[in-house]
Amino acid sequence: MSSAPSDLNIENTNIRTATGVSLEEYQKTLVGSVLDLFAGRPSLKKLQLWDDDGTFEDPITKAVGRKQYEPQWYGLQAAFSEIERLHHEVTSAGNPIAMDLRTRYVVKGINKEQTIDSKINIFYDKATGKITKVEDKWDGKLPDSSFQNVSIDQIINPWWWAHYAESWGFWAWSFTWNTWWWQAFRKINAVSVPKMVGVPKNDEEDAARGNQ
Repeated sequence: MSSAPSDLNIENTNIRTATGVSLEEYQKTLVGSVLDLFAGRPSLKKLQLWDDDGTFEDPITKAVGRKQYEPQWYGLQAAFSEIERLHHEVTSAGNPIAMDLRTRYVVKGINKEQTIDSKINIFYDKATGKITKVEDKWDGKLPDSSFQNVSIDQIINPWWWAHYAESWGFWAWSFTWNTWWWQAFRKINAVSVPKMVGVPKNDEEDAARGNQ
């Protein structure tokens, strides 16, 4: 396995593990980088830990390839004024690395607060050390609104929020995660977010955004 670059500037280095779980140093780097991403602290350098053909998957999107998954992470900065990690614990050091994660989000402009409990799986190529897939499985509880079922481009669209009260039907639709039309929605989301969210072109532009 190739070693990780030394200038990643990973902020989350205190990795909590369940009893009996021990991570190798490279696994700690992968977990720390993913925690940074979920905290809205992406960078081009951290995303170089990902395979070009990697996948990010959660209930509202399935982003395949660098052009789709990078905007998903930078989109958190555009959508939320606050992102607070309330809890994390690595529960398995295998492949995938499994982790419990609880995060509090506050939507920009309207101060709508949402807490999401997730089961995170981090898959990686043992030969290259690159992340090939991250699964974010929202676990157990549905939010008290349709918030969890919208894409980032909807969140930043004032017209959508003007019709917020009418979206309860869409919330009910969340029970159909595995239907064909829901899978189609996730694919549309993966394509639409890159059109709404810009990714820095180089390290200098990334640093100007405060991401280095």
